[in-house]
This record gives sequence, C-alpha cells and structure tokens, in this order.
Amino acid sequence: MLLMHLSDVDEASWTAKLRAALGGYRVVQRGEAFNPDDVRYIFVWKPKADAFDGLTGLKAILSLGAGVDALLKHPALPDAPIVRFVDTDLSQRMSDYVVAHVTMHHRLYTRFRADQKARRWTQLYPPAASETTVGIMGMGVLGQDAARRLLPLGFALRSWSRTPKAIEGVEGFAGAEAFDSFLAGTDILVNLLPLTPETTGILNTETFGKLRRKLDGGPVIINAARGGHQRETNIASALNDGTLGAASLDVFETEPLPVNSPLWDIENCYITPHIAAISNESTGVRYFSQIIRDHEAGRPLINVVDRTRGY
Repeated sequence: MLLMHLSDVDEASWTAKLRAALGGYRVVQRGEAFNPDDVRYIFVWKPKADAFDGLTGLKAILSLGAGVDALLKHPALPDAPIVRFVDTDLSQRMSDYVVAHVTMHHRLYTRFRADQKARRWTQLYPPAASETTVGIMGMGVLGQDAARRLLPLGFALRSWSRTPKAIEGVEGFAGAEAFDSFLAGTDILVNLLPLTPETTGILNTETFGKLRRKLDGGPVIINAARGGHQRETNIASALNDGTLGAASLDVFETEPLPVNSPLWDIENCYITPHIAAISNESTGVRYFSQIIRDHEAGRPLINVVDRTRGY
C-alpha cells in the first residue's frame, strides 16, 4: 500500500493519478480507512507530526521535493530509505530561472533601470559574456543542468561543491579549503546547494566580501535553493553599502517573506515568491510509480538520500 501525505499541494489530484498509474496497487489518502501495518511506501511533502505513526512495515519514503532538509528534521522520521525527486522538467524550470537572472545581471539591468527612472541616457556597454564569471555553488543534478545551459551562452563558469566534480567547460573547486579561491574569481554567485549544517548561512557578509569586484555595480548573488542558506540582514546591508551590486532571491528565511522585511524596498534586490521550480504532477507520477513497480519487482531504489550528507 502507498500512503499519501502531501501538505500544501493538491493531494487528491496526485492520488487519483497515482492510482491510475499503479493499477491494482492500493493508494490511500489520510482520513481513509487503512491498516498502518500494510503501508509499504509513503509519499510525503511537509509531513505533519503524526505522518509516520504506526508505519511498521515501511519500505521507503518518497519525497516530493528535490531537497529533503526539512524532511530530515522530522522528529519521528523512520529508518527507511528516502527517495528524492529527480526530474528533467524540474531541472529545466530551475535552469530557466538561473539563466534569466544571470543574463539580466550580466546586462547591467539594475543600472539601466535606474537610468530609465532618472531619464538619463548613459551608453555604458556591458562586458562580453566571456568576461563575466558565473560561480555555481552545488553541482548536483540542478547545478550541472544550470551549467550546461549557461555554457553555450559564452560565460566563464566555475563551480564549488563538497567533493570534486569534473564538468567539461567548468573550472571546478571543492571543499572548504578551495572556497575562498572559488569566490575570488566569481562575479555572479548562483546558489544551488543542498541545505545542510555546513551550508546553513553560507550567503553572509564574509562570503560577499570575498567575491570579485569586476562587474559594474559590484558582484551579484542569486539564491534559488533554500532560505536557510542566506542571512537576510547581511544581504540587506551588503546591497545598501555597495558590497553587492544586486541580488535575486527566490527563497527566504521565513516564507512568505514578512511585509516588514527591508528587502522589499531595496531597488537592487529582485524578489520572487519561491517559484523558480515546482514538481510537475505528470512527470512526478511517472517517476514515483515506476520506482514502486521496480522496487516491488526486486530492483534497487534510485536517488536514495545519503543521510550522513543530508542530500
């Protein structure tokens, strides 16, 4: 049996589609009559405190999100494999966001928007893409896809990750000892890291001060990963004092972003309400139904979270 436990999304719609995809395999929603001992898989998003109560026969936890940091903090999380969502559609959407904001900042949008408001004609030519270095933090599925999308546009690319990653056309840096060197040559910093104790608060004053000051207006940060990666008081200060030239933020320490946050009023801060990428129902149903069929047939689970790493 598959138990659905999806908060803040249309659980009924996902349930109907998974029932159709899995044929005779039983799929139940919260509130329906079922024996918890019969549940072999649970499909979760933002699980409540009692989500795992009585699930003694659980074979795997299926996570709707690509990131599992919140799930790993659940106080009653069972010792069962966690399968995260890896999907080309989700990767495409995230890369669309990254490419849009990288190119916007590379073309000095903040400066020209200010000129337009001031009715000021200043013909400052943006640098060639090859003269601007985009540094991507996190080279998992999303980071690698973003790099592949940026490469044909001509940007100089570098990456930073926990362990070395060899990506053609991307200068790789790995580990804490290489972090400062990575930052020193980066003009536009893109964060796609998983949220772990080691990466919490990594977008802070110290990090911003180590970025290269080559791009007109100053270096830029783009965060489409998790709000826990950033220190928003540090971002506000850095934008106001010129340490940062601009920031694009899709995630926040508290969501929705409080109305009294200073970020709302900073002209060189571009805010989107956590919409960079979303898990698609159609592709998600195909992905998770195949995982259940394969596992029931004795094949191994894929994309299993390493709990020691947090992703």
